[in-house]
Amino acid sequence: MVWVEQPVGTGFSQGTPTATNEDEVAAQFLGFFKNFVDTFALQGRKVYITGESYAGYYVPYIANAMLNTNNTTYYDAEAIMIYDPSTSTDAVQQQIPALAFVEANAPLFPLNTTFITSLRSRASSCGYTPFLETYLTFPPSGPLPPPPNASAPGCDLFGEIFDAVSLINPCFDIYQIATTCPLLWDVLGFPGSFDYVPAGAEVYFNRTDVQMAINAPIQPWAECQNGVLETDTSPPSGLSVLPSVIERLNRTVIAHGALDMILIANGTLLMIQNMTWGGKQGFQERPTEEFFVPYHEDSGKSTLAGSGVFGITGTERGLTWVEVWLTGHMVPQYAPSAAYRQMEFLLGRIGSLTERGSFTTQAGDSAGR
Repeated sequence: MVWVEQPVGTGFSQGTPTATNEDEVAAQFLGFFKNFVDTFALQGRKVYITGESYAGYYVPYIANAMLNTNNTTYYDAEAIMIYDPSTSTDAVQQQIPALAFVEANAPLFPLNTTFITSLRSRASSCGYTPFLETYLTFPPSGPLPPPPNASAPGCDLFGEIFDAVSLINPCFDIYQIATTCPLLWDVLGFPGSFDYVPAGAEVYFNRTDVQMAINAPIQPWAECQNGVLETDTSPPSGLSVLPSVIERLNRTVIAHGALDMILIANGTLLMIQNMTWGGKQGFQERPTEEFFVPYHEDSGKSTLAGSGVFGITGTERGLTWVEVWLTGHMVPQYAPSAAYRQMEFLLGRIGSLTERGSFTTQAGDSAGR
């Protein structure tokens, strides 16, 4: 398993950022990857690519570039998995589903009646509610028209909701909406609605001893770096390369945390229902099957992770959707056991995310507790 900081300029990566679109990002990645394969004699290996958030652009475009080479010695792309991915417009993935998301999670959005009434009125007048009701259907009713204009006066519901709930819950985390005060922090300095490192603490990869231990350059490090791909002229993958990538891979997984607000699950489903792959548009049936995480023994309190029915999943024509409960934007961080099961599926070690049974690396049968 290889973790890659990219594009150039991200994290510890070296060089001056020059990419202004996803094709350039992919070309740079393929150059790096070929050198990596040659250095460690990894020719002929199957390649599985995963990522989260803006990797909704990166991963499909990189997979597309690999597939286009027809070079299985270096780029034998087998499957991809993208978590809470940016694959469409902000209007589709934030504004249109925002009100429905608030109402579905009402206890975490204790907004006053006057404000909720205003949101409902404007969701209708801005065209969000009719759009969601018309086009988030299974099977889809047809190609999505251009989404409503989110920049019209009074139509930034997503921003208004965030500002309002942050007054009530100043520790509100747009990446995991069940977060409340006291303010939590992460050793990577992220995620959160805003940066926070408590007094006396230090971001882990900014520590000189850590950088020396992993043979990294001695330099400032940040999980998200300014100056990298600030201009991206490529269309979102859901409106460009993703359908073709799904058709050419053996398996594609889109996983989405149910408690993520920065990119909302129903918005990603809207994107899926607008795609055509395998000769049909969208999912023909709403995903309703239970995603199951095996029961297991944890080695200690520091490794506790959930099990049992953990969400909803469905697979059609090589694309698997899974909505993961009890987790926000960073699914492997918030629900590591769920992510591990998804990795087993990605690698083909299990046939379905609905399977009961143990982890493939776990002895015994832990299906039926």
